[in-house]
Amino acid sequence: MLPPLRTQWMSDVSPDSVLPEYPRPQMVRQDWYNLNGLWQFGKGEAGQLPPYGQQLAEEILVPFPIESALSGLMRTGQDMWYRRTFTVPDAWSGQHVLLHFGAVDWQATVYVNGHEVGSHTGGYDSFSFDITQQLHSGENELIVGVHDPTELEEPVLGKQRLIPREIWYTSASGIWQTVWLEPVAAASIARLDMIPEVEGQVLKLTVQGTGTIDETVEVVASADGIEVGRASGPVGSEVHIPVPQPRLWSPDDPFLYDLEVSLKRDDELVDRVTSYFGMRSVGLVQVGDYLRPVLNGEFVFQMGLLDQGYWPDGIYTAPTDEALRYDIEQAKALGYNLLRKHMKVEPQRWYYWADKLGVLVWQDMPALPEFKSDISTAARKQFELELKELVDEHRSSPAIIMWVPFNEGWGQYDQARIADVIKGWDPSRLVDNMSGVNCCGAVDGGNGDVLDWHVYVGPDSGSPSDTRAAVLGEYGGLGLKVVEHEWNPVASFNYEMQSDADQLTNRYLELLQQVRSLMFDRGLSAAVYTQLTDVEIEVNGIMTYDRAMVKLDASKLTTAHKELIESSKSIE
Repeated sequence: MLPPLRTQWMSDVSPDSVLPEYPRPQMVRQDWYNLNGLWQFGKGEAGQLPPYGQQLAEEILVPFPIESALSGLMRTGQDMWYRRTFTVPDAWSGQHVLLHFGAVDWQATVYVNGHEVGSHTGGYDSFSFDITQQLHSGENELIVGVHDPTELEEPVLGKQRLIPREIWYTSASGIWQTVWLEPVAAASIARLDMIPEVEGQVLKLTVQGTGTIDETVEVVASADGIEVGRASGPVGSEVHIPVPQPRLWSPDDPFLYDLEVSLKRDDELVDRVTSYFGMRSVGLVQVGDYLRPVLNGEFVFQMGLLDQGYWPDGIYTAPTDEALRYDIEQAKALGYNLLRKHMKVEPQRWYYWADKLGVLVWQDMPALPEFKSDISTAARKQFELELKELVDEHRSSPAIIMWVPFNEGWGQYDQARIADVIKGWDPSRLVDNMSGVNCCGAVDGGNGDVLDWHVYVGPDSGSPSDTRAAVLGEYGGLGLKVVEHEWNPVASFNYEMQSDADQLTNRYLELLQQVRSLMFDRGLSAAVYTQLTDVEIEVNGIMTYDRAMVKLDASKLTTAHKELIESSKSIE
């Protein structure tokens, strides 16, 4: 099944090779079992009993959403069933078995061998169930029931729409991230929460456990195979690992330390995971006449791209890990040092590549339905639960420097309170209470760390204050259609159409020069151009939607971005 447009990586996908990479790079165990591949699939109905023991009518390639060509279905659906069988490796005998889902949009209920093992609501965070008690020897049956109403109800949905148009895109229903099994002991490590403390030259680490009682953790940090520090302490308590004279993480030098975490009971090893971390600090400092964001105590202008994370063949799911990496590599190669991950949360491997390759990330919280003024209490509660999961799941990534809970007023409520809540959860990062406070009916909460404007085509900027830096969260959106690289040859959306690559490049550089003036004359500290790639009929990408072409003169962009960023270092 072919989409209107596809990437070069689509041909690398087969039922026997579907995202085979380990899905949780910041907490790695050696043993695991990938459940990606062909599953049975069937249309569901509300209130329907699970199809135990039944052969479903169709097949789907997991973990691609049902709307994608790579799923093999390429259609919408609200209620659906997934089914497959699996056999637990004999070597796992005597251990607990966890069933992990990277993400399922939106409500998932999971059954193993005729027993419901749990349910989960929220399309952007991972979840797990201990299925040990439901397993038996030989073949086991796994069924997943999914309900995804998109905008028919009030889910957190980002830019997904049942009828795509302009800046709203195809929905992504069902399982859309890796599904996998993992053996663990009865007491095991559940999560690692890391905070680098550059000034104190330590990594603050809290190890969250499952089934733990009086176990302790032992932690060893190393650089290029050489130990730099170690510490130990109780599960659930903050331990400080010395990192003397730390090599600081930045886009110019994205150095990552290795971490080994052991869970012990009376000196007996119970569980062990490996991880990584970056030593870096984020803050606001008065630099010259203006308050500005600093990385490792230094102001460096953040020149970024709006990154929607959509794929013509996989919709929400990149066809391969190499494709996921490619977007970040291209942004870096073009001289950008920032990506604003817009209205989507990515699989954990995307953040691994951001950490490893070295790009700053502003992380959006996907929105509730836009322009809805009567959001229910239940929907607000669910939004905040998912927001907390976003912060908890990705709080250890050095690349993420700012949380963005709202955009342009979409689904807005209690903006000031929510910004303060996020700051309480994670005081180590910046918080943007509303990206685009000047736009589209947005209401500024008046707090947070930045005053974030959107101007098309712009650029323009608000004024920094004593408490907030000025950033331009969106601008540009210059359009160019490229024949044979379009999602829809007869429809397009952009903010200012250009006639050819030369005109697009010249106009882009003209806007960039204005950004430079705003940096020096008005205190602007960051700018995010719309956008990394074309997305469906929106043709304002630096690259085409299939990632086959950079639409501007790459060498001119790279030079201009590097000159802009370098010049910002002279501001004192």
